[in-house]
Amino acid sequence: MNELDLIAKLTSSLPTNSSVIVGPGDDCAVLDCGKPGYYTLFKTDAVVESVHFTKEDMAGVGAQSKNFPTVSSEQIGHKALGRCLSDIAAMAGKPTAALVTIGLPTDFKPETIERIYVGMSRLAERYGVAIVGGETTRNPGNLFISVALLGEVEKSRCILRSGAKDGDALFVTGELGGSRFGKHLDFEPRVAEAQWLASHFSIHAMIDISDGLAGDLRHILKRSNVGAELLERAIPISRAAKLQSRAESSAKPPLLAALTDGEDFELLFTVAGKDAVPLLDAWKKQFPSVRLSCIGRITAAHGLKLRDKTGIRNLEAHGYVHFA
Repeated sequence: MNELDLIAKLTSSLPTNSSVIVGPGDDCAVLDCGKPGYYTLFKTDAVVESVHFTKEDMAGVGAQSKNFPTVSSEQIGHKALGRCLSDIAAMAGKPTAALVTIGLPTDFKPETIERIYVGMSRLAERYGVAIVGGETTRNPGNLFISVALLGEVEKSRCILRSGAKDGDALFVTGELGGSRFGKHLDFEPRVAEAQWLASHFSIHAMIDISDGLAGDLRHILKRSNVGAELLERAIPISRAAKLQSRAESSAKPPLLAALTDGEDFELLFTVAGKDAVPLLDAWKKQFPSVRLSCIGRITAAHGLKLRDKTGIRNLEAHGYVHFA
C-alpha cells in the first residue's frame, strides 16, 4: 500500500465538526474558528533523517561540489518549518504560530539541535511566525522534526486545489528539478507571492510542488475533475537538474527530473486564460527576480498529456510517493 492509498484508507471516516470547512485532501485543513471574515489554516509536516536529510547534511558536508552549495544543520531547521509555510502559501494564507516536536536519537549532539533551531527561528522571524512550544522525546531510530503550523486567510481569498476549470492557463513559479543539490534545504516559501496573486487575480486552484510536478498536478486534476496538457518546451528546468544529468550517467534526463524530483516547493496554479498575459506582465513588475512560466492548460478531457515537437502523448511519469 503506497502513501496515497494509505491516506485514503485512514481518512475515509474521520470525525468532523461544524468548524471544518475543508478536511483531508488539500494543502491545509480550513477551519472557521469564529474570526469574522477569516478562516484558520492548520497544517502539520515532518522531516526525518535519512528520508528528508542525512547525517552529512547535519555535519555541513552533504551535497557539496564546485557546482552545488554546502548544506548545514541550520538548513534542516529551515526545511522543517519551510515545508509547512509552503503549504500555507498554497492556500494564499498568512502563517501565525507553530509548535515543534523533535524526536532525538540517543547519540544526539546538543549543538547540532541548537543549530537546527537557529535555522527554524530565522525563517520564522522572517515570516512573522511565533514558535510557541512543542515537545521533545527520545526516538530509538533517527532524528525527526514535526511542525504544526497555524495560519489565517480571508474567506474570499482562500484558494483550494478543487477550482481548476476547462481552458485555464497553468502556471508555475521558479524552476523545477534537481532539488537534492541544495534547494530542498534552502528554498524560499512563496508566501508573499501567493498573497499577491490572491489579492490581484482570481486564482482558480493552487498547490505547492513538494512531490514533483507530475504528481502534484494530478492532485489538482483529481480534486477539480479535469485534465491538463503540459507544453514540454515551457517547463522551467533548473540548472541543477541539467548539471546532474551531465555529471551522472545514471541521472534522470532533465525534463524527467523537473517532472518527478519533487521538493521544489514552488507554486503551481491555474487562472482563466484571459488573465494569463495580464498576470505575467504584472508579475514581472512585482517579482522581477522570481521566474513565472505558463506551462500548459487545463482541459475538460481527463488525464495528463504532454505536448512536444512530435505531438501529444499521455504523460506516464508520476512524482514521489512514499512506500511505493
